[in-house]
Amino acid sequence: MANGVTLAFRMRLPPHILVVNGIKVRRPVFLLGAPHSGVDLLARALKRSPGFHVTMGRASVAHVVYAFARKPSIARTSGAVRVLRDALAESWQVLPRSCAECAEPCREAGGVTGAGPCVAANDVTRFGDGSPDLLYSAPVLLQAFPDARFVQLIRDGRDVVAGMLGDPACLAWFKPAMLSGQTEFPNAFLGVNKDEHLERWKTMPAAGKSALRWRSAVRMSAELRRALPEPQLLTLRYEDLVEQPPQSVATLAEFLETRVSKVVLYDTAVPKVGVYRTRLRRADLELVEKVAREELKRLGYQQS
Repeated sequence: MANGVTLAFRMRLPPHILVVNGIKVRRPVFLLGAPHSGVDLLARALKRSPGFHVTMGRASVAHVVYAFARKPSIARTSGAVRVLRDALAESWQVLPRSCAECAEPCREAGGVTGAGPCVAANDVTRFGDGSPDLLYSAPVLLQAFPDARFVQLIRDGRDVVAGMLGDPACLAWFKPAMLSGQTEFPNAFLGVNKDEHLERWKTMPAAGKSALRWRSAVRMSAELRRALPEPQLLTLRYEDLVEQPPQSVATLAEFLETRVSKVVLYDTAVPKVGVYRTRLRRADLELVEKVAREELKRLGYQQS
């Protein structure tokens, strides 16, 4: 998997100028991370930042992202870049009823209360997307937007699993019905590294499958760190984001060369660090720490 990701990043396409709402898309920002790693929180912060038009979970983007996740070979085809670029262009359009097509988290983050859009086209200078699971499309995003900026979030895998186990949308991916004939293995999205591991995966508890998804995501994040030049990728820890908002936001603002709102980071509803201690059953915690032992240790998360 690592070599494939590196190769994809080296295969840069010639620059393509995308214009949305009469605005040239320059240095778009894409937020990456495992489920419940804080991507949605960071997207909310950017949505409130001056000049940004950030989308989250638009159907046009989700359809492409999950097609790539199910069948990674599609992302390596010649048409993948155009398809993803077109999906984002559709997502970023500011139309009278465009927000009606947004997922509820995006509408709520944008303060949408009526039929109108969450931003005025004349105010937009920068585009971004924080759709779930963009991580698995990162190589294609870089080919589509060679000047893109990527921000990846890393969070304690035990807290991530605790969040996933309480999220029906995440758990739905573990149902046998989701494993259609279009799903390819090995599969980084599900965390199944080898074909022969699939049968074992099918019998694992949800906590184990969630741990595999986190483990695979942080491995991909590490590969991105090695493959992308420093000016294009910033890695933030969720723990720093919620416990030291001023410092984290200052780092992010410097990286993006823009002002970033930190108001949402002080919301009392933001999940705390260490929630797994009260939300994971002992058996689930032991399974997570067994499955993801190497990555937890490498990232400095002390095991129980």
